[in-house]
Amino acid sequence: MELEVSAEAKDKRLNRQIAITVVTLSVFIGLCHIKDENTVQGMDRSESHAIDSWNEYQASRTKLHIAEGTRTQLSLLGQPGKVDAAVAGLDGDIARYKAEAPKLSAKARDHEGEYSHLRFRHEQFNAADAAIATAISLAAVSALMEMVAVLWVAWGFAAFGVFMGLSAFLGGSFLPAMLTTLLG
Repeated sequence: MELEVSAEAKDKRLNRQIAITVVTLSVFIGLCHIKDENTVQGMDRSESHAIDSWNEYQASRTKLHIAEGTRTQLSLLGQPGKVDAAVAGLDGDIARYKAEAPKLSAKARDHEGEYSHLRFRHEQFNAADAAIATAISLAAVSALMEMVAVLWVAWGFAAFGVFMGLSAFLGGSFLPAMLTTLLG
């Protein structure tokens, strides 16, 4: 007595749709992942440059305060004819530090703005990743249960994931606040 076990699915068309869905989404999320990694590297670079710029700004402000204090001390304690050259040099330094500070502050703020822009893109890629991972999981469940309705739900998640991924790739501004609150 032989027992035949059929491992074939009842609906080959459903399996083909699931396979195409999984392959397409896997390739798309792979591309998103590469771009997201580049985005994260850009975030790291921007954050590093912002920190460096703020450090330069702080150093410039510290040097300004030291130069102003030294100038005041020389003016009060020094002999008028002997300290004039030193005071003039300090005046030049003070003017330079006062001119540098706003530029360094603006530079640091620009780097912070770039970081914020890249973080937004990163959050879009994260949303795409989450939606597509959910879609692939649902597609697997639809294959196991052989239910087209579950595949439709997977396609809904896939559509949202692809939309978010394309929005991140193309510089779109869509990112649901509720989603960022939930995932953030």
